[in-house]
Amino acid sequence: MSIAIIAPNKDVNNWISVFKTIDNQVDVEVYPDILNPEEVEVAVVWLHPHGALMNFPNLKLICSMGSGVDHIMADPDLPREVPITRIVDPRLTYSMTNYVIMGILNHHRQLFRYITYKKEKVWDMSNPEIEITVGVMGVGQLGGDVLDKLSAIGIPAIGYGNSPKANFQHTYYYGDQLETFLSKVNVLVCLMPLTEKTEGFLNLNLFQKCSKGTYLINVARGKHLIEEDLIKALDMEYLSGALLDVYREEPLPKNHPFWEHPNIMMTPHIACITMYQAAAPQIMENYHNLLNNLPFKNQVDPNQGY
Repeated sequence: MSIAIIAPNKDVNNWISVFKTIDNQVDVEVYPDILNPEEVEVAVVWLHPHGALMNFPNLKLICSMGSGVDHIMADPDLPREVPITRIVDPRLTYSMTNYVIMGILNHHRQLFRYITYKKEKVWDMSNPEIEITVGVMGVGQLGGDVLDKLSAIGIPAIGYGNSPKANFQHTYYYGDQLETFLSKVNVLVCLMPLTEKTEGFLNLNLFQKCSKGTYLINVARGKHLIEEDLIKALDMEYLSGALLDVYREEPLPKNHPFWEHPNIMMTPHIACITMYQAAAPQIMENYHNLLNNLPFKNQVDPNQGY
């Protein structure tokens, strides 16, 4: 039995070191140099080449190296009968929440405007605060924490999701209540999982239903956003601006219009980054659970895509 790491262009030496520290008997191979594919029972993957998992006839577990699994589910040749797990790391929640609140507060206190004023040597004390109500789309572990922290600092915030939630601690809308949700907020945070239903969810039709001048923060996945629709929504003033950390193509091409748009702030997919120190032990725990015929931790529901 062996583990195959399939993560092109990713340095996996630290991951292997942690695997070996936890279990010095574990056999780890790195794609594409897999000498014994029939021995591979666990595949540890990040942005794996589509179809690569079909090379392992005895595969019993697929482990994402991060919290997202959309890169796995997108593989048309994914062996559907094989369980999939993801990483759940409190540090990811900490980093993501801090990033989102940073973006919200910078918009609320107009920091981006004052950055421009500094360059232009403009002294303007008018309207230093914007009254905001935040809408968080996707209220799992990450979105729920954002709502908790916003509530703690007194910023009005509500949530939106795909289905009802029992005993949820915040005002919450779901399903066909989307328009009502959008009408109540003027800062929109996307933290939804990427599924067939949510791909392209941030589009011109949705932006037209937002309160005029809504500010968008997308920290989920680049494929949630129809990028040309964002440009249109900003130019038509449905939205007042956007903070983006994720993109359909990464790195973002040098000729992409986002670089030059004055109302789009960007960061290079750094809102939260999986730390191998926390992730690798979770993978090894599931490796040993497989050996001992125990349930897997953080297993994904393939019907929901997360």
